[in-house]
Amino acid sequence: MTLDGKNIKLRALEPEDLEFLYEIENNESFWEVSHTQTPFSKYVLKQYLENAHLDLFEAKQLRLLIEEISTEKQIGMIDLFDYNPQHKRAGIGILIHPDFQQKGVALEALSVLIAYAFRHLNLHQLYANITSENKKSIAVFTKKNFKKVGVKKDWIFSDRKFKDEILFQLIKE
Repeated sequence: MTLDGKNIKLRALEPEDLEFLYEIENNESFWEVSHTQTPFSKYVLKQYLENAHLDLFEAKQLRLLIEEISTEKQIGMIDLFDYNPQHKRAGIGILIHPDFQQKGVALEALSVLIAYAFRHLNLHQLYANITSENKKSIAVFTKKNFKKVGVKKDWIFSDRKFKDEILFQLIKE
């Protein structure tokens, strides 16, 4: 399969992912990176899952579940968003369940998604917006050769203070 790594695979969301999605989307520690300010109900998330089949070209985004191959356990999500086929680019966002952070999951998922985006979607570039305080994400993206190309000063307001957001790009060679 195209979206398999060594330890993880990326797959489409399924109705049985509702509980995992509910847990992740309502984890306040992720709200800053997901630009969320209020909790999601199971009803709203169930409706989202029912529409998750929309094509990347139609929805301009693709959310994939990160699943551990050995256990088939849901351990995170990775998104392509702001997909622009004309300019051949998309943004990437990653959320890893706290129990699976610092285990190489994000790096492996990012590797799989980069290969898919360049090989199968024929993208020219990918980008990520990361707050300057998010050292773990910065490390993951720079390990995959994303380059810091700009800083948006005081861009994110979180925890009663403004934070800078760094723009990283990976351009296909």
